[in-house]
Amino acid sequence: MGCFSISTVLFFIVLYALFLHAHSTTHWQDIEVLKQLKNSVDPNSVSPGSCLNSWDFSVDPCDNLGGEKFTCGLRCDLVVSSVSRVTELALDQWNYSGSLTSVSWNLPYLQNLDITNNAFSGSVPESLSNLTRVQRVGLSGNSLSGSIPSSLGSLSNLEELYLDNNFLDGEIPQSFNGLKNLKRLEFQGNQITGEFPELDQLINLNFIDASDNAISGELPASYPASLIELAMRNNSIEGNIPASVIGLNFVQVIDLSHNKLSGSVPASLFTHPSLEQLTLSYNQFGSVQDPGISFQNSQLIAADLSNNEIRGLLPGFLGLMPRLSSLSLENNKLSGMIPTQYALKMVFPGEGVSQFERLLLGGNYLFGPIPGPLLDLKAGSVTVRLGDNCLYRCPLRLFLCEGGEQKSLSECQAFGPIIP
Repeated sequence: MGCFSISTVLFFIVLYALFLHAHSTTHWQDIEVLKQLKNSVDPNSVSPGSCLNSWDFSVDPCDNLGGEKFTCGLRCDLVVSSVSRVTELALDQWNYSGSLTSVSWNLPYLQNLDITNNAFSGSVPESLSNLTRVQRVGLSGNSLSGSIPSSLGSLSNLEELYLDNNFLDGEIPQSFNGLKNLKRLEFQGNQITGEFPELDQLINLNFIDASDNAISGELPASYPASLIELAMRNNSIEGNIPASVIGLNFVQVIDLSHNKLSGSVPASLFTHPSLEQLTLSYNQFGSVQDPGISFQNSQLIAADLSNNEIRGLLPGFLGLMPRLSSLSLENNKLSGMIPTQYALKMVFPGEGVSQFERLLLGGNYLFGPIPGPLLDLKAGSVTVRLGDNCLYRCPLRLFLCEGGEQKSLSECQAFGPIIP
């Protein structure tokens, strides 16, 4: 009897594997969950051409992926012998309606659940905690309501959680500190209340968006040190910016606009080693701390401090920051003359220094003449707004002065002494 060559053996191994795959069957438990899901959807929302309309359980789901009877919405992988398990469930955005709570969600091999941008209503199912291997859950853009179940905190493999743009209320569960592998957390556009919890145990978390809710109280005393982007705009957050925000060494974007924050804007935000975008507009800040000369290594590109209560002179150091190209200080209570360094940064920024491409100073009490270099700018070359101030010779026909007539002399004098 002759010996088989290695290549012949490999051929038969591959052939056997293909044979098993060709005759694989979906695990009965997974089929039950898929049936539950389809039965939970309002039949009137299942239109011809949609994924769910093609699901026909007279055939095996995983054996017929991409065919006429299971066109889309699933991915399966061969796990044990000839048994396939559902590893991805991603419904098309077809405005499916119904409730998810009648589904057991016993899909132990599911890695990705995505039902984004449909019309599912009711609560977020506690039973989603059965998805023990899931890495991504996308429930965005539905009509889900009620509180966020604390059981979601047991999903230790979860990396991305999208609950945004629903009607969820209540507080963020403390159990979320159990999501050790979580990298991205989005629940903006809901009705979440209470204080934002300390999630400092989530050592891999790099993105939080909690905007457009009803979160109150002060900012938490600690955040995950790994954060790269923090967005909590349009809430009811009060108090000062704590050291927990300033100490985020890797953060690149901070948006805390449209809240009730007060006090001083910390100087360390302008010396931060990685921060590129700072948005603190529509708060109640009264001043900006001067960082001295330590801003030279700042990475800040855009700063929006508009619509606060900031008083005093325009912070001169902002006209010297090397990478800053967009600055808005509109609608505050700033006075004094426009610093020369602001004009020079817009016209002659110097080597290695970014030009001001956007400078919004309208709605303050700035006085004196417009700096000469600014008068040489051509309309459309940059964005400058100096309207609604106390400036000398700043008519609306001058593009720099768009945004409102200059304040009356009596209004300017009532605010403080004006140098003619």
